[in-house]
Amino acid sequence: MTAAIFYILSAAALLATLLTITRKNPVHAVIYLVHAFFALALLFYLLGAPLVAAWEVIIYAGAIMVLFLFIIMMLELTPGEGVSGPGWRQWLPVMLLGGVIAACTVLLVVTDPRTAGRLQEFYVSPRDFGYALFEKYALAVEVVSFQLLFAAVGAFYVGRGERARRRARGDER
Repeated sequence: MTAAIFYILSAAALLATLLTITRKNPVHAVIYLVHAFFALALLFYLLGAPLVAAWEVIIYAGAIMVLFLFIIMMLELTPGEGVSGPGWRQWLPVMLLGGVIAACTVLLVVTDPRTAGRLQEFYVSPRDFGYALFEKYALAVEVVSFQLLFAAVGAFYVGRGERARRRARGDER
């Protein structure tokens, strides 16, 4: 049962990621990316890492997606051409992925993955994970935080527009 859920969630994450990179509308791409993050969170939970699963939902599906939507609004990206025809064609992939992820969530709530055989030996407590993250890999965490800061500053600069950049340089005519 656990192996079937693993493969279903893996397929859902791959499909959502594929739909993310093939969408012309950036808002639709963000919605599919949120689906991929939820599927990955469930995979982490299934593999015995509930803390990482919670962080996946809180940080990536929550905060990072809000940042992506903010950047899309700031850059004023216009959506590409939509799908012609009935509206169900646009909603079918979203509803299908959402249904698969919801069904897998229910199955994981009903069955505890930690008691499913060999997964118990890979289970890491939140205390051990926190120790490894902030003691052993503290430098890597700081490097990633600086990369996010640089990305935010770069997005702000790109979003300012050419006229504001010329005015800041003193080239306004």
